[in-house]
Amino acid sequence: MLITGTGGQGIVLAGDILGEVAIAAGYDVKKTDTLGMAQRGGSVVSHVRIGSRVWSPLIGGGDVDLLLGFEKLEAARWGHYLRAGAIAIVNNQALLPLSVNLGNEKYPGDSEITGILRQHAGRVVFIDGTARLRELGNMRALNVFMLGCASVFLPFKVYLWHDIISRHISADTRQSNIVAFNRGRKEIRRVNFE
Repeated sequence: MLITGTGGQGIVLAGDILGEVAIAAGYDVKKTDTLGMAQRGGSVVSHVRIGSRVWSPLIGGGDVDLLLGFEKLEAARWGHYLRAGAIAIVNNQALLPLSVNLGNEKYPGDSEITGILRQHAGRVVFIDGTARLRELGNMRALNVFMLGCASVFLPFKVYLWHDIISRHISADTRQSNIVAFNRGRKEIRRVNFE
C-alpha cells in the first residue's frame, strides 16, 4: 500500500497506524517514508508492505495494490506505482504546490488526474474527505478518515483499527478520530457502491 500526500496531512502517522494494525493481525510488515520538502507542503509518501513474509520496505513501480491519496496531484504523481487492477482512493482536495502558486505551472484538471490513475488502477474512487471532516468539526483527522476508507478493502478487524488509533491519538481528540475513521468506512461504501 502506498500513502501519498503533502507535509502536514499525517501521512507518516497513517502509515504507522496501518503497519501496527497489520502486525496486530499477525502479518509481517515493512515500512519506509519519503519526506522531501514535507515541512513546506512538499510531497510525502509512505510505503507499507504487508504479507506473511516481507523482505523490503520499498514497493516497486507497478506493484502497489492500494494507493491512498490525501491530495489529488500527489496521487497522480505516484499512479505509475499501481499494478493493473489496483485500487486508488483519492481525497478530492487540491493543495497547490509552490510552482503553481507562482504561476510557473498549471494544476491538472480532474479529468487529467483521473486519466493518469485509470491508466494503471482497476478502480479509482474519489472521496470528498475534506468536506466530510468539516461536517464533523475535525479537519485534522483526514489521515484517520482515509484509513477508514482503506480499511474496507483490507483484511483487518475494526476493533484492531480502533485500538491502534487510540494508542496514537491524544485523549482529547481520540473519540473524534474514531468517529472520523468510522465515517471514512461509511463514505467509501456509499461512494464505491452507488
